[in-house]
Amino acid sequence: MSNSSISITIKLFAVYQEVYGKSELQLEILPQTSVSQVLEGLIAEHPKLEQWRDRTRFGVNLEFVTPETILQNGDEVVLVPPVSGG
Repeated sequence: MSNSSISITIKLFAVYQEVYGKSELQLEILPQTSVSQVLEGLIAEHPKLEQWRDRTRFGVNLEFVTPETILQNGDEVVLVPPVSGG
């Protein structure tokens, strides 16, 4: 059953939340999908996110991870774009 999908939750913040109009997404993805591949899918859906590609950090289950990190069923993914405030 190597083609079965896994479920992940994506927590959206800042520009990602603005673009999607909600604070989280539930996705079904293929096994062996990396966090950067998830970001690529989001950019494909909303090309205006392209400008944030190289400046977004990734978190999985409350820990920062590298873009190559492979996701597991039930993971909670956080996309953290740069945020400014004052």
